[in-house]
Amino acid sequence: MPQIQSIRSRRRNGESIASIARSERVSEPTVRKYLRVDDLSARPPVRRRRGSVIDEWLPMIEGMLAEDRETWRKQRHTATRIHERLRDEYGAGVSLSTVTRTVARLRREAAAEREAGFLDLSWHPGECQADFGQVDVRYRGVVTRMRHFVLDFPYSNIGPSQLMPGENAECTCQALRNLFEWLGGVPERIVYDNAAGVGRKWFDGIRLTRLFQAFRAHYGFEYTFCNPYSGHEKGGVEARVGAVRRRLFVPVPGVWNLDSFNLRLPGRCLELGDKDHYRKGESQTGLFDEDRKALLPLPAKPFDVVTWTRMKADKYGNITVQGRHRYAAGPEHAGHEMIVGLRALEVEILDAEGKRVITHPRSYGDKPTDSGDPSSQLGLLCDRPAAWRNSRVRDAMPDPLREWIDAQDEATRRDSLRALLHADGESGWRAAVAGMLEILESTGGTDRAGVCLAAARHASGLGPVAYDDPVDLSEYDIAYTKGGCLIVCVWDHLIERKRSW
Repeated sequence: MPQIQSIRSRRRNGESIASIARSERVSEPTVRKYLRVDDLSARPPVRRRRGSVIDEWLPMIEGMLAEDRETWRKQRHTATRIHERLRDEYGAGVSLSTVTRTVARLRREAAAEREAGFLDLSWHPGECQADFGQVDVRYRGVVTRMRHFVLDFPYSNIGPSQLMPGENAECTCQALRNLFEWLGGVPERIVYDNAAGVGRKWFDGIRLTRLFQAFRAHYGFEYTFCNPYSGHEKGGVEARVGAVRRRLFVPVPGVWNLDSFNLRLPGRCLELGDKDHYRKGESQTGLFDEDRKALLPLPAKPFDVVTWTRMKADKYGNITVQGRHRYAAGPEHAGHEMIVGLRALEVEILDAEGKRVITHPRSYGDKPTDSGDPSSQLGLLCDRPAAWRNSRVRDAMPDPLREWIDAQDEATRRDSLRALLHADGESGWRAAVAGMLEILESTGGTDRAGVCLAAARHASGLGPVAYDDPVDLSEYDIAYTKGGCLIVCVWDHLIERKRSW
């Protein structure tokens, strides 16, 4: 990818094909081939060359060693412990000797790093800084800690943002793509910190993730890395991350559809910049127009942000990602080799021939998840109630509750599913279903407050409230029959008075 980027950059600068071929030491047909390519997105690796076994796990090893630099020296990872974590947490099939040699090499390189001084940078239009921050949002009824990605333009002090569930390469590149399309162009240069989703800075250079290499070559921007643990070198975006969190995420916002929320978020960030620049004294939105004029044009086709890998399904037809998130491909694929595409918000599973099998919402966090669990599909089903008939949520419900929801219109069905989602987030799936069934049998409906209360009671092991004496409701019948005329007259009188006012 770096060579492809160099070839395309030289051609944009007006260099001849023959000169590019001599400089890059490739043939002229090769140069023309890479200049004709209009889409550098990754393709499903139906026939892919096998690389080094340890290369796939280098980002994980580097992340563990980076954590060690902030830990007491007597409580750091050994090569054996790293091998155990790769095997148990990520399912890596690498030997201990391979991991030991790799850890020793990385530690030698880290020990040779030189200390760098402070940077006093002069920012120009079209240049920006990027960083992640953490925020809590009420995602589909459940408070969830997510990441907000900020792309700050120091020249104008404007920083549009995107909300992502993680900080991996897929989330980083997807957030950048969304912001590039909102901006209508590509920044000339982006400054990053030592982010695992992009790459790592070492003494002898930069190690980029493969997805980010392709992404950067596709859009043609330049990049710069800060020195490790040197947040002062990009203080503008550090401050912008905090400002966006305080202004747009307080109080905790409710998010049902992440794509819709992200579509509006950059415009809300732009409204925060409706003031004069703290140094230049000019309007920040006016300076931002200069930033936009300096952007590079968007390529003809958008980049497909996906990482493809081969994985073997277990005997139940499930694929396990990151050692704890299980995605069902179907029992007919048990023991078969599958092609798995990891995107920021979904996981796509293909068979060995590249034919699509199924797509699941992507799960994050340390808690094990299973796509076969009905509660994992509740949030998506609330947005798409028309899929109720073929959902696993419907199959997992008891007959009376299933039949009642089947008979409802789409609006009532959506409200019932949202009530079940809230109860599930607070009390768990079984208690939520039991609570909803209890409320349905006693009231004939499924209001959210009643379902959540009944579910909490079931989760705590308490039974329904039993009264010693029967409740006599005949008093209400008397009020409406004998005194009903008086109540109606008084009510009509109040309505007439209101109209006269």
